[in-house]
Amino acid sequence: MATNIDYVEYVCDQLRETGNVRYRKMFGEYMVYIDDKPIVLVCDNAPFIKITEQTEPLMQGSSTGYPYQGAKLHYLLDIDNINSCLPAILKLKEVTPVPKPKKKKA
Repeated sequence: MATNIDYVEYVCDQLRETGNVRYRKMFGEYMVYIDDKPIVLVCDNAPFIKITEQTEPLMQGSSTGYPYQGAKLHYLLDIDNINSCLPAILKLKEVTPVPKPKKKKA
């Protein structure tokens, strides 16, 4: 099942207070960027963030899942209750680097 674009826009609306939010279609699903940093992966109408040593203490007791086949385990966000996951999103934004631009092929 693919992600509905309306759902991706809803996720972005919920994250507006975290910074400059945009999304990009990737591999049939979506990556949500906050201040040009890849933070939230949206697959099958479900938002996920990476499990890291920085997010683990902030997301204890949260649901987990695999965003796609072959992926590592991620936290599943309760996007309807943004306040519950906001600290982890902000921490992830703090520690995630901006991706380097890809070099164009000649």
